[in-house]
Amino acid sequence: MLSYVPGVSLAHRLDPRSKLVVQIGFAAAAVAHTTPVGLAVLTLVAAGVLYAARTPPLRTLWAFRFVFPFLLAAPILEGVRWGSPWFDLEAATGPALAGYRVVLVLLVAAAYVRTTPIRQSRAAIAWGVPGRVGRFLAVGVALVFRFLPVLRADVGRIRDAHRARLGTDRSVPEQMQLISTAAANRALDRADRLSVAMRARCFAWNPTLPALSFSRLDAPALAIGFALGLAAVLV
Repeated sequence: MLSYVPGVSLAHRLDPRSKLVVQIGFAAAAVAHTTPVGLAVLTLVAAGVLYAARTPPLRTLWAFRFVFPFLLAAPILEGVRWGSPWFDLEAATGPALAGYRVVLVLLVAAAYVRTTPIRQSRAAIAWGVPGRVGRFLAVGVALVFRFLPVLRADVGRIRDAHRARLGTDRSVPEQMQLISTAAANRALDRADRLSVAMRARCFAWNPTLPALSFSRLDAPALAIGFALGLAAVLV
């Protein structure tokens, strides 16, 4: 769910620049309107984005399951009291709404990643930020999109091997140390291989990127993105 999947959905046919405008506007509106009413409206917008991208919400949430413990910890820690009342709902409401806001932003970002080829994302960023800085950012985004799924797969294989060797019988801190050390070593090894591969392929700062062009389908997406950004600015 966290990588590009070819398709013919409405979001697949949009220009990546218009999809980036929607993402930026949505994130800005979520930060400005972290209220029950605002988040309810943004939930409907996020549902529409997922529908346009043909992205299953439950599978997407499962892909981001590693984030949920951190999002749940904030309202719990904020609401816990050492005396009566033992839990303050009013104090926990703010962090809970902020955590839900993060979930909505992640869902919209997943819809973008699922429907946008990496080369198009790189071309959109290079177009939006001209010069060497833009090309540097574009390369960074492209490497993250390509590298992150590989690292997640490596961590999964490390955990499987850890369980097969009865590593789960160890204490939790020791398990975390072993898995994190193995994952870091695998990531560094991947980085070394990537560096050699880039040099072998004569990596250049000015590659030939795909041509981008807006269509009539992009007009509603741009309107939604600018409307969300305007709503954030007006607040």
